[in-house]
Amino acid sequence: MILDAHQHFWKYDPDTFGWINDSMRVLRRDFMPEDLGPLLAAEGIAGCVAVQAMQTDAETTFLLDLANQNSWIKAVIGWVDLLADDLDEQLEWLGKFQRLKGFRHIIQDEPDEQFMLRPDFVRGMQALGAHDFSYDLLVYEHQLPMVPLLLDQCPDQRFVLDHLGKPIIGPKPSDRWIESIYAIADHPHTCCKLSGLVTEADWRNWKPADFQPFLEIALDAFGPERLMWGSDWPVCLLAVKAYPEVYHVLDNFLKTRPESEQTAIMGGNAARFYQIN
Repeated sequence: MILDAHQHFWKYDPDTFGWINDSMRVLRRDFMPEDLGPLLAAEGIAGCVAVQAMQTDAETTFLLDLANQNSWIKAVIGWVDLLADDLDEQLEWLGKFQRLKGFRHIIQDEPDEQFMLRPDFVRGMQALGAHDFSYDLLVYEHQLPMVPLLLDQCPDQRFVLDHLGKPIIGPKPSDRWIESIYAIADHPHTCCKLSGLVTEADWRNWKPADFQPFLEIALDAFGPERLMWGSDWPVCLLAVKAYPEVYHVLDNFLKTRPESEQTAIMGGNAARFYQIN
């Protein structure tokens, strides 16, 4: 079963999606299940994981409603205020929704560089583990050295690093990125998404070979059992003309690997991590 482990839905509103600037005009429209469903079917992809794009309780409800209407939306990664005083009560209630598998906060945009290490944020993260929810880590490369410090404090929490930690795509990976990836991979409860790379590269001039050294290091660090593929649709449309392009970047990278590894990375690991039946 092939799964797209990372994509988004939204109804576009210029006030809500202020981060979509003039260079991103292609994203200034609605992106809904009726747009993605045929794309998945054409590639033989069985389903997807819908990840939050807004930091509101309404976003979680929106994604759960879409999942209830479309059986191929296998999991939802919503948002919850990890700093809330009543977080445990909220998580107890949210645990009733079968397809709600985890949460994400857009740490990359926090002005406080130490945000992920704040004691109140760490306490919220620890509460997720107690309720068996996963957590998607979204950070930029310069924030990666702090991630192992967070992981050390949450030994029972399942994490997945989004977009390979958003590396700076250049002639070769930076020492900072390499060291951080291996340090993060040393935590056995942490996985990594091979997603979002095309939008970290030159949107108009990237080529599949640009990502080879990053993918090789990720495979060496995490092993084939802790990596999962995701398209980051529709954000990927900033750098590709069509969905199949981003799918085949990884498909081509894996074609020389054993079939068991291909199966795991292209769907099996995501199903296990997100507890998808």
